[in-house]
Amino acid sequence: MSIPFLNDAAGTADDLSAFGNDAVWVVILKAVLIFVVLVLLTLFNIWWERRVVARMQHRIGPNVHGPFGLLQSLADGVKLALKEDITPKAADKVVFVLAPVIAVIPAFVAWSVIPLGPEVRIPFTDTVTPLQLTDMPVAVLFVLAIASIGIYGIVLGGWSSGSTYSLLGGLRSSAQMISYEVAMGLSFVAVFLYAGSMSTSQIVEAQDKVWYAFILLPSFVIYVISMVGETNRAPFDLPEAEGELVGGFHTEYSSLKFALFFLAEYVNMATVSALATTLFLGGWHAPWPISMWDGANEGYWPVLWFFGKVLGFIFFFIWLRGSLPRLRYDQFMAFGWKRLIPIALAWIIAVATVRAVTLDGGLDRRYLLFGIGVFAVIMLVLFFLGGDDDEESPAEEEKEFDAFGGGYPVPPMPGQSLGNGDARTVRTNSQSTTTTPTTTTTPSATRQEP
Repeated sequence: MSIPFLNDAAGTADDLSAFGNDAVWVVILKAVLIFVVLVLLTLFNIWWERRVVARMQHRIGPNVHGPFGLLQSLADGVKLALKEDITPKAADKVVFVLAPVIAVIPAFVAWSVIPLGPEVRIPFTDTVTPLQLTDMPVAVLFVLAIASIGIYGIVLGGWSSGSTYSLLGGLRSSAQMISYEVAMGLSFVAVFLYAGSMSTSQIVEAQDKVWYAFILLPSFVIYVISMVGETNRAPFDLPEAEGELVGGFHTEYSSLKFALFFLAEYVNMATVSALATTLFLGGWHAPWPISMWDGANEGYWPVLWFFGKVLGFIFFFIWLRGSLPRLRYDQFMAFGWKRLIPIALAWIIAVATVRAVTLDGGLDRRYLLFGIGVFAVIMLVLFFLGGDDDEESPAEEEKEFDAFGGGYPVPPMPGQSLGNGDARTVRTNSQSTTTTPTTTTTPSATRQEP
């Protein structure tokens, strides 16, 4: 069966001829640069987050170590390296050590297929190479697969700690990240349909005129929500809920092993931001009106536009952390499965229909778009007017047990229910008796009415 809007994907192999031909020293140079840039970007993002949240909360933030406190992140890293490394007695020591490594390595590997710019000449040489380590026809699926491996590090870290809080944090994180990866993957489908390829470099090239964030706005919104849940960031930081689980899956970690988990979180933030930039914001293409300049997308200028967009998403993460409260866990999971995934599926059907009609014809596109608009309005109305499952019915409210009915706060007995008036019916195995609570006149025992 031939799918017209994916027929062009078969020809992308010829378009990827620029990759896979680099010399070994070029590949090593690119890999080292990616590692160094991500480490420096992490140090900057930690400082930037503390400064921005401090400004939002009318505080000063780090301002002692280095100019404007820029060396604060470096000082924190040195502090973590010099702290005592503690391993709990009940921990599985091998898995306990390997878990942070498993979490941090995929965060770096995912950047191997992220395009940072077009082909450039390496300074002081005659070598011309793309500003991308490598590419493949299924590069976006490769990023999803690598990101899934990072979940194992979190789950194994929580399980191997020998702590109940850590285990619960690991289980929460696995359920959360797997659930929101489904919505994230569905948000990519519309991009694949429009670009005709799963290659990151080809998707960027397909957005040289119009960014997919505008023509595929629902996919962009679904991805932005999913990437916050995928990275366990506020307001979706349920695995690290301090008020419930102490510190989550890394409660028992300290020193450099804790630093690796911390590094993995911030690199993952940069990874999902880079992927959003690549798929929806034109990648390294200059934004309008800078794109009107002929040299805006030549040389090393695209690197500046790319990291500018990435830092914009990082600021969005910080803004959410300083603005929104943490969700309840059941609300968060229900939102992913009952809202995001059905909306993503409906949007995929709409995009596929529009693409098929546009390429094959046979139906007036105006009527089709009008029908999709009406369907979208109905979905929004149902979304905002849906019933609240947590609300109690009037019958349940009438049967609510009065803990102060006898003057003292007491819990209800098993099988105990309210009768008429102040009487309560207590059922036992052998008989059922009706008792009326008595109220003492002792000042200490009298219930105080508000």
